[in-house]
Amino acid sequence: MKVLIADDDPQLVRALRITLAAHGYDVIAAPDGAAAVAAAAKQNPDVVMLDLGMPRLDGLEVIAALRGWSDVPIIVVSGRTGSGDKVEALDAGADDYVTKPFQIDELLARLRALTRRAGASVGQPFVRFGDVDVDLSTKTVTRAGARVHLTPTEWRMLEFLARNPGSLVTRQALLKDLWGTDQVNDTGYLRLYVSQLRKKLERDPAHPVHLLTESGMGYRLVLDDDA
Repeated sequence: MKVLIADDDPQLVRALRITLAAHGYDVIAAPDGAAAVAAAAKQNPDVVMLDLGMPRLDGLEVIAALRGWSDVPIIVVSGRTGSGDKVEALDAGADDYVTKPFQIDELLARLRALTRRAGASVGQPFVRFGDVDVDLSTKTVTRAGARVHLTPTEWRMLEFLARNPGSLVTRQALLKDLWGTDQVNDTGYLRLYVSQLRKKLERDPAHPVHLLTESGMGYRLVLDDDA
C-alpha cells in the first residue's frame, strides 16, 4: 500500500516514514504542495496524507488539484484544530482529518479505514457492524437476524454512512444528500435521525460505538475492525 505524505516538517515525515514502513506501507514524501501534486500524478499513491500549512501550494489547494482528476483517499494531518478548518478541508474533498499531535494508533486506524474503503469492490453490497447487517442492494437492515424497519430518511442517512465506512461525513454533506441543500440552518434534524438510528441499531444507544458524532463536524460509521 503506497502512502504519499505531504508535509514540510522533515522530522515528522521521517518519523511517519519509519512507523508506516514498519506496518507494511510504502512511503513517498513531498516537502511542499506543488511537489505533492506532482508526486501524486507520477506515483499514483493509494492514499494521501497532507498538512494544510505548506509552501508553494497549501493543503486546500492540493486537495482541489487532486480532486480535479483523482478519487484517491485524502487524510489531512494538521495542527489546525478549529472546526472551521476541518469543515473547510472536508468540504474541499478530504476524506478525513486528524489533528496534531496525534496518537499513532488512531492514525493507523484511520489509514486502514480509508484504504479498505478505497480497495472495496464497487459491487460489494453488504456492510456489517455489531449484530447489524446492511444490504445496500436490497435496501434492507437486519439486527441479530430480525428485520429492522427504517423510515425513508433514516435509511438514506444510514446508506450514506454505510457507503463511506470509517470516514467522517460532514453535516453539510448529509444535509445536501437528505434534503438537497447544505444551507439548512437547523441541524437538529440530523441529531434527531441519528438518535433514532442509534435506538434501532446500537446495543446501548446512550453510549454508541458505531454511529459516532464528531463534534462540530459530522458523523462517522465505525465498523467492528475500525474500533
